[in-house]
Amino acid sequence: MLSSLLIANRGEIARRIIRTARALGIRTIAVHSDVDAAMPFVREADEAVCIGTALARDSYLRQDRILEAAIATGAEAIHPGYGFLSENAEFAEAVQAAGLVWVGAPPASIRAMGLKDAAKERMIAAGVPVTPGYLGADQSPARLQSEADAIGYPVLIKAVAGGGGKGMRKVDEAHAFAESLESCRREAASSFGDDRVLIEKYILSPRHIEVQIFGDTHGNAVHLFERDCSLQRRHQKVIEEAPAPGMDVATREAICAAAVKAAKAVDYIGAGTIEFIADASEGLRADRIWFMEMNTRLQVEHPVTEAITGQDLVEWQLRVASGEPLPKRQDELSITGWAMEARLYAENPVSGFLPSTGPLERLRFPPGVRIDSGVDEGGEVTPFYDPMIAKLIVHAPTRAAAAGKLGDAAGGTEVWPVKTNAAFLARAARHPDFVAARIDTGFIERHIDALAPPPEPSASVLTSAVGAILPPASHDPWTGLTGFRANAAPDLRAEVTVGGQVHLVTLATPVPTSIAALDGGSVLFADGEAWPFSRPRADDIVRGDALSDGMIVAPMPGRIISVAVSPGDPVTKGQRLLVLEAMKMEQGLVAPFDGIVAEIRAVDSAQVSEGALLVRIEKDA
Repeated sequence: MLSSLLIANRGEIARRIIRTARALGIRTIAVHSDVDAAMPFVREADEAVCIGTALARDSYLRQDRILEAAIATGAEAIHPGYGFLSENAEFAEAVQAAGLVWVGAPPASIRAMGLKDAAKERMIAAGVPVTPGYLGADQSPARLQSEADAIGYPVLIKAVAGGGGKGMRKVDEAHAFAESLESCRREAASSFGDDRVLIEKYILSPRHIEVQIFGDTHGNAVHLFERDCSLQRRHQKVIEEAPAPGMDVATREAICAAAVKAAKAVDYIGAGTIEFIADASEGLRADRIWFMEMNTRLQVEHPVTEAITGQDLVEWQLRVASGEPLPKRQDELSITGWAMEARLYAENPVSGFLPSTGPLERLRFPPGVRIDSGVDEGGEVTPFYDPMIAKLIVHAPTRAAAAGKLGDAAGGTEVWPVKTNAAFLARAARHPDFVAARIDTGFIERHIDALAPPPEPSASVLTSAVGAILPPASHDPWTGLTGFRANAAPDLRAEVTVGGQVHLVTLATPVPTSIAALDGGSVLFADGEAWPFSRPRADDIVRGDALSDGMIVAPMPGRIISVAVSPGDPVTKGQRLLVLEAMKMEQGLVAPFDGIVAEIRAVDSAQVSEGALLVRIEKDA
């Protein structure tokens, strides 16, 4: 077994690796940026080294500094986690060249599966079914457009070197192809340094199903069954589960056998995931499931596989890297129960899922749930890295029980003042179509109005807020006398400010909720939502749905990618004005109404702070 391990990553996955390494008696070394110095993973490691400043390219992507830290601390091995350098073949080679153990896939396997076009060609040769599409070397816009036209819309443009949902665009009609291609290439070049793309047929009832595979240095390869990752937003996974609902024994055997065949085709070692797309229009069938790509690393959603198999996949990684054979044979692995994982993000569903940053004055989770988190209460969500706060993982005997448990876990999550998708996750897990397993990758888009409703407090929230601010006697008509009527029930009414709006509430028995007194005042938590409340003040303003004043401001800190208009230009409602890049995602800002561009303060490539005025639109006279 390895004696010491440097973790070339941060946050949740770094803590996850430290936890298993400590149980195995392995000394751990963390590397971190300067803004991460107080993060939990830094404190929990046996040793820590600062390797640069906040931007990933100046710290977590600095191969030279990571290697220097490993050598200086006497590390025997490097675990890359996921993201950052985890699928960088050059880094893996550099680690091995330095005499260190690489806890990851062989560099040759990373290269073989890292480029989607080459990987598909290799899978075709190995007899693994692949999605229809164009993988050609001719990358001219005209050729790509013609291939997309020939395949038939909708199509999916995907970055050849892409991953994590970035560098990917769905195109529904031919006239939208050129603009989508340009945006996809720009994002691919920024994220991966490679703007090449491939074109795939977009499956109309798609299910995203992936198989966890493992190989060792002794020629063994096994699968640990499948996961369903169909609940996605912007091609990024939101809720994952294992096993896949509706998967019969024959189809499972076929897809898992194809995954092992794919792994063996590249002499795979370590943890990997073979991703498939399934046409679920007639249920899951082996002849309608196609290879998409391989992730040559551990996946974010690996805990659901751990839950149904009872195996620690990080331990498997460390044992394989130490030269040991796989801990289990295929016939020793089986499925027990059902597991689900939800990704709790620092984002606001009401404002189009824009990232939210700031201090975590409150961060509490309900008991009985596995929480893999990169931050603790009192910490901070910064704008420099992925906005995931935690993963909520549940396990139950049946799928229905797991869905109920996940809904309760998300609904019982308390975060303040950073905004999160906790209530969104709770609604998704409780949605009748999700509970009935009527899912595909369009689930969230179809049900978005039900999953992310306008931020209006419920009657129970208002009642609980009033109950919290009124003295106990006010609840009793005989002692308080407020609202006393001789021939009817008492009419107890009070005003309360919740979420910035004054409400007149008829008092009832408060429902059980969680209320916290924080530095900024009182906050009530219910079903994943956080509601600040107080007694009304004279200057409280009831906020309505007033029309925008035409002031387009930055919704979060970021960098201006492009400005599409000039002063004096006429614009129509919904027309894109500029593109802002923040937290690794592009956000288009549009005109709120028809009008004229009166002023532009946004400048290409400039960094802007949250609330900065970017464009001002005036209505037509």
